[in-house]
Amino acid sequence: QAQLFESGGGLVQEGGSLRLSCVISRQSFSPYGSGWFRQAPGSDREFVARISLSGSTTYYADSVKGRFTISRDSAKSTMYLQMNGLKPEDTAVYYCADQARGDYRRPESYQYWGQGTQVTVSS
Repeated sequence: QAQLFESGGGLVQEGGSLRLSCVISRQSFSPYGSGWFRQAPGSDREFVARISLSGSTTYYADSVKGRFTISRDSAKSTMYLQMNGLKPEDTAVYYCADQARGDYRRPESYQYWGQGTQVTVSS
């Protein structure tokens, strides 16, 4: 089992930056990594970024590549999402999640989720 808690969302102007944090508390070992997803009103939950357990491997959605950076601090059991060059289309609720299986791009591959944090980018 795992518990996840996000923080760091807020309102920012276009071109601005935010850093999201996710504290992950795992009660059992998992070889899988962790990821960030987002969901805008009326849209499906979409993959944003994923990082391996060691932190050595990262993946990004094309829409955020070059602007967002995922990282983790294992000593603090915390994962981060640094978001630069924010655009209005980045507005969504952002969720961190713990991968349990398979394809890291699919929400179905993640078993435990945080409660979400709102990110709003104004133009």
